[in-house]
Amino acid sequence: MNSPLLHRSYLFVPGNRPERFDKALASGADTVIVDLEDAVAPDQKDAARLAVGMWLSAARPVVVRINAVDTPWFRDDLALCQRAGVAAVILAKAERGEDLAAVRQAVPASALIPLVESAAGIDNLREIAGVPGVQRLAFGAIDFQLDMNMRATFDELVFFRSRIVLASRLANLAAPIDSPSTAIDEMSEVADEAQRARRLGFGAKLCIHPRQIESVNRSFSPSAAEVAWAERVISAAAASGGAAVALDGKMIDKPVILRAQAILRDVRAPSAG
Repeated sequence: MNSPLLHRSYLFVPGNRPERFDKALASGADTVIVDLEDAVAPDQKDAARLAVGMWLSAARPVVVRINAVDTPWFRDDLALCQRAGVAAVILAKAERGEDLAAVRQAVPASALIPLVESAAGIDNLREIAGVPGVQRLAFGAIDFQLDMNMRATFDELVFFRSRIVLASRLANLAAPIDSPSTAIDEMSEVADEAQRARRLGFGAKLCIHPRQIESVNRSFSPSAAEVAWAERVISAAAASGGAAVALDGKMIDKPVILRAQAILRDVRAPSAG
């Protein structure tokens, strides 16, 4: 797996569907999440854990989402994640730094991705983000709305999404991962959500269906117009020899140049996989 900064799409695959594991890896998603939580019914948890354990391999590192700390499956899930091939662990219903620290102690070789999906999780964002080993935060909007008794649109959750972005920046984490879109047929809706999340400062999005991947990857990648603008900025700045210069009627200063450089870094980086 390449740097998490390059990962735009995180595709869930149910842990009780081993016939889908390899297909998920070939789907074009930057990262595959083998899910032991919501996608697996309680009476199938043990079988799913066994199937995942038999499939895990250091040759194909994946992310594993484990059940929350207050569930009867947490400890067995955590033990599974000590095996080779688990690049990162997503802790469902992440709410306390001490819980993440316990996960870190059990699996020190794996990165942590706290899935924030409750009022307590939002309230403790700074604590959660500051735990050693946390790579980036993720937002679970559906469970969050359930916890808050909300029936909200994307825009109505901007306040909470922005708090996750802010906490990530203050902790020097990679840009966070947005909640998945529930649309699996309307790709324009998926792209719209992803682009809004990107404008808020998110760097990736969870996916619940392979059809969502292309729209998500494209939305979190620099567009042709952005790349063209960045190249013009860099060229204009270089030609000025350090003197103040304007482009399209706007002054080019250091923040503008840094933004242009970041866009070009993203587009020139090797594709994740």
